[in-house]
Amino acid sequence: MRMIGKFVTLLAIAWGSIVPATAAQICLPTYYIARTKVVDTKTIDFRMNDGTAYRNVLPGACSGLEFDGFVYVTRGTEICDMQSIRVLRTHQVCMLGAFSRLPPVQVEGGHSQPNG
Repeated sequence: MRMIGKFVTLLAIAWGSIVPATAAQICLPTYYIARTKVVDTKTIDFRMNDGTAYRNVLPGACSGLEFDGFVYVTRGTEICDMQSIRVLRTHQVCMLGAFSRLPPVQVEGGHSQPNG
């Protein structure tokens, strides 16, 4: 019986390392976004008024995004993970992925500044 208990404990530990913890959804207040930068067909950086930056990696490539820009419509004052955006010229609709905060930029002398 003791052996079964150890096995169950090891199985629970292994399962916890295989299944990632669900991260809380990040929503950005639209009135606080200073600018956006399309990095490539799958990546958009959002710079906030205070200098912090968030990256969104789309689940799939969104053709035209790099050249035509995008718009989004919110149901409130936030843009969140898994929200749709629309490419301006082609009107292609693409889904955002999860937002992740970018680390502050390191400048010469070892000081960090907000990413912006």
